[in-house]
Amino acid sequence: MTPEDLTSEENETPAAEPEDAPEEPEAQPEEAEPTPAPRARGRAVMTRPPVKGERRWYVVHTFTGHENKVKTSIERRAASEGLQDRVGRILVLTEEELRSTRRGKKQVRKHKVFPGYVIVEMELTNETRHLVRSTAGVTGFVGPDRQAVPLQPDEVEGILGAASEEAPRRRAPFEKDDMVRIAAGPFENFHGRIEEINIPKEKLRVLLSIFGRDTPVEVDLGDVERLS
Repeated sequence: MTPEDLTSEENETPAAEPEDAPEEPEAQPEEAEPTPAPRARGRAVMTRPPVKGERRWYVVHTFTGHENKVKTSIERRAASEGLQDRVGRILVLTEEELRSTRRGKKQVRKHKVFPGYVIVEMELTNETRHLVRSTAGVTGFVGPDRQAVPLQPDEVEGILGAASEEAPRRRAPFEKDDMVRIAAGPFENFHGRIEEINIPKEKLRVLLSIFGRDTPVEVDLGDVERLS
């Protein structure tokens, strides 16, 4: 080894070791937000957790046509299992539709307002949840992943208002401005437009063209047919 080699080795600077990269701060878990519950009108709302002993209203999905059977079955099972104090009213809302026939006669057809659904007032516990879900004809609650989500106060108010009526509410198979044909009476075969629907009196006010002038006439609901 020559003196030049020794000098070269002494002048060489050892390579600097890489500094450790600064540690990234450990991510803190985010607080979970309450799951928004879907509503019948499509808006998402936040629901508070159930309170012990409090009854709230829940919508239960059933096989169509099994609504009344499900209602009766839940009532009987709640009584037999000692859960009457936790399960309250069970509603299957119906309404009557006034229809007319080709002979001018009136028909009244009763049908369910919410086919395939039963509305249950209950305190949500493991026992009542299992009672409802295990009832024959029930497919689950209406909510995310078929979990029980209570109705909002304004929804409950509308439902109870309809349920408190002494007789099933009625509706006509027509709407304002529908074009119809008079099927019976002095204006038979006249065509006109509906101006007003009076369900309590079962009457319609129809605007007819008589001698080239628009003339409103009142006819029985059963004397009218909708034009396709």
